[in-house]
Amino acid sequence: MNALNIIGRRLVKRATPFTEWLPELKDSKVLRADLIAGLSVALVLVPQSMAYAQLAGLPPYYGLYASFLPVMIASLFGSSRQVHTGPVAVVSLLTASALAPYASGDPAQYAAYAIMLALMVGIFQLSLGLLQLGFFVDFLSHPVVIGFTNGAAIIIATSQLGKIFGVSAERAEHHYETVWRVIEQAWYHTHMPTLAFGIGALALMIILKKYTPRIPGVLAAVAITTLVSWLIKYEEMGGKVVGAIPQGLPAFSFPDIDIEVATQMIASAIAIGLIGFTEAISVAKAIAAQTRQRLDANQGLIGQGLANITSSLFQGYAVSGSFSRSAINLSSGAKTGFAAVFSGFIVMLTLLFLTPLLYHLPQPTLAAVIILAVFNLIKFKPIKYAWRVQKHDAIVSVITFVLTLALAPHLEQSILVGVVLSMGLYMYRTMRPRIAILSMQPNGTLGDAQAHILKTCPKISILRFDGPLFFANTGYFEEKVLERVAAKPDLKFIIIDAEGINEIDATGEEMLHQLAMRLNNLQIEFLFCRTKKQVMDVFLRTGFAGEAWLDHFLPTEDEAIHYAWERIDHCDQGHCPLSMDDSCPASTGLKKLAPSDQ
Repeated sequence: MNALNIIGRRLVKRATPFTEWLPELKDSKVLRADLIAGLSVALVLVPQSMAYAQLAGLPPYYGLYASFLPVMIASLFGSSRQVHTGPVAVVSLLTASALAPYASGDPAQYAAYAIMLALMVGIFQLSLGLLQLGFFVDFLSHPVVIGFTNGAAIIIATSQLGKIFGVSAERAEHHYETVWRVIEQAWYHTHMPTLAFGIGALALMIILKKYTPRIPGVLAAVAITTLVSWLIKYEEMGGKVVGAIPQGLPAFSFPDIDIEVATQMIASAIAIGLIGFTEAISVAKAIAAQTRQRLDANQGLIGQGLANITSSLFQGYAVSGSFSRSAINLSSGAKTGFAAVFSGFIVMLTLLFLTPLLYHLPQPTLAAVIILAVFNLIKFKPIKYAWRVQKHDAIVSVITFVLTLALAPHLEQSILVGVVLSMGLYMYRTMRPRIAILSMQPNGTLGDAQAHILKTCPKISILRFDGPLFFANTGYFEEKVLERVAAKPDLKFIIIDAEGINEIDATGEEMLHQLAMRLNNLQIEFLFCRTKKQVMDVFLRTGFAGEAWLDHFLPTEDEAIHYAWERIDHCDQGHCPLSMDDSCPASTGLKKLAPSDQ
């Protein structure tokens, strides 16, 4: 009965995570802090969401639709209290990339596909969360995400050049070709008022951010440029403005499902779902490091999934957690998820009453908002850091970055290649784990003979295998053992320090069994020490550690060495390199180990 109660409580908690922070709103200080934070975020959310919708190839008001209910739902059912969900640059770009093949010139059809894509993303994320498959996001390694994000940021920024210069160019097969066409058009046909608005808005936001960071630069730029646009009749001068925004809230409607198109967009939906949640969980982890909040990746997936499903049901497009708005939310003092709920409420008021004020908002201002927002996404230091840690990781990151730029707008292909490369490197590392030859150090502990330039014993070799022993690396293990046998003609004992072997499969066990018999025929004994329980259990079940071999499994390295010493004729234990005294005349006292000793 107690077990059922525990399960019931867990299910209720997963279904209603907001009940944890809802009672805290009784505290007037908490409520006030959330209201201030919600208002602060909303002042940035409204113009940003419109800009990101434009980036996704949609009319700006679709960004407002995606910033209303989805924001609230993600906050109510997610894991992090401060993560702010809504339209973001990378997901907007991925949406545009996924829909590019279907941009037939029919805006209504394009919007319908965007709404359908949001539903697919939401179902995918929700399914992962309900099935406790949050670990799926780990397939997107950090180097892949860094490489893709840098490439995507450059693509996003360059995609706005046409709006900054007031020119248009026919979309090419590749993004870099489109950018070149825009530059050619801008060289001869730049619309100077548009350029002035774009540069002016960008300069204003940068100045305010540097000298008066408390003033929301995005809001100020939007308000000032909209006013100027109205005063000078910018639209009549040939400039492009946001135009009429439907007043009122988006109506509930189930998305139109085109099975053929949906099937073709499955890969894009998975890519958006994984990238979007990776961005959201990265934000959540950064915030949790400051707030010491406990995160639940699966609950986060449920929150993001429900937010995307809700967005699709109310004419919005795909959403995710936002770095910039979450940072504002946290710095403004948000205590609970109610802050995001309140910002969604302000978007609702905007849709109901304030949309006429946005008619004269210049599109180059929105382009400037996007460029400034993605500028902070360009970070090459993590790639340099990855190079120091593991060069292979840095190479994967660079390849993903280059492919993102080269293959755009087909961004899902670069992500897929990055994932395949990461998994390939993982397999390579597991196929070639580190094998160290051990010998006694001056401090009385065994260490890597090559790393510490230690003498090795001609009759006893100790090898440490760092990794699971399974079908992919058994050949490598056997090869290294036999190399050791060939390099040491007087070898009598091979001791395997098995502490690093956490698991073993049937292929690994069979290889060890056969290798032990081969070595026995060569008058060489196989010993094991520090064997993990789960590995020892396998040996006991198969009979490898049966009566005839049981004494070959020792608990410690010292016991294994003494076992060998006692069975080697004419062995001077006191002068063995495996003792504290390394003056054994038989030892291989090399200043640097030969390749055969490695």
